[in-house]
Amino acid sequence: MTTSAFLADWQAWRTERDAVQSDPHGFLAITNLHWLTEEGQRFDDAPGEWSTSEKGISVELGEEQITVDGKTRTGRYEFGVIPERGSVKALWGDAVIEVAKRGGFDIIRPRHPDNPLVKGYHGTPTFDPDERWVVSAQYTQFDQPRPVTVGAAVEGLEHIYEAPGELSFELDGQQLKLTAFPGHVPGTLSVLFTDATSGVTTYGANRSIQVPVPDQGGHTVLDFNRAANLPCAYTTLATCPLPPAENRLPIAIEAGEKTPYESADAK
Repeated sequence: MTTSAFLADWQAWRTERDAVQSDPHGFLAITNLHWLTEEGQRFDDAPGEWSTSEKGISVELGEEQITVDGKTRTGRYEFGVIPERGSVKALWGDAVIEVAKRGGFDIIRPRHPDNPLVKGYHGTPTFDPDERWVVSAQYTQFDQPRPVTVGAAVEGLEHIYEAPGELSFELDGQQLKLTAFPGHVPGTLSVLFTDATSGVTTYGANRSIQVPVPDQGGHTVLDFNRAANLPCAYTTLATCPLPPAENRLPIAIEAGEKTPYESADAK
């Protein structure tokens, strides 16, 4: 890839990232994180009375209305059992109510487009892109996926991921490894990590990289220029996973996204 193509691809990625962050119903639009119980609860930023049971999440709406799967719902509506890391989004006026399960707990997270955090978003600072941070890596698949328990941005919460393998690479003369999780697109991989910049110039808890599908020989590429912040870097209302201990890199990865302006780490 030529330098101009590399820079154009990186800029396209930045444009896409900013579009995600400024989405009027994205993570910066979340106004609260409500933990559901068997006892019905009402919330200022959501319609109806919400509860959960062994049958899943339900809401008593009365005359209020939400739209789920294109259909208007009133009265009692049952979302049923939502799988871990799954979610359903219900429309309520100009807001979206995210109904989800995280760390074994049922939650709702209302997303309002007039939330000051999303209205005030003006980009995320980054390091200048540099091709030295595009690193060849060798993927080794485990005989069986390994369950890996990691902490979360919310104290007391844990996530369990099935790690299919690990990535080996060399950077700054050091041989390094990262445990990989399944990526957003089938066949791709996702890596959570921290490094010597974490808590200094980058968000302290985590960053992530999406890794292309390895070829038949296990070869792939780590582009640290695309090291991205997770939602918890911007808001305390996210339940993001933390990296496993072995993914705490001992070197400074001066590439990708820096600490967001909105983060408490930046204040």
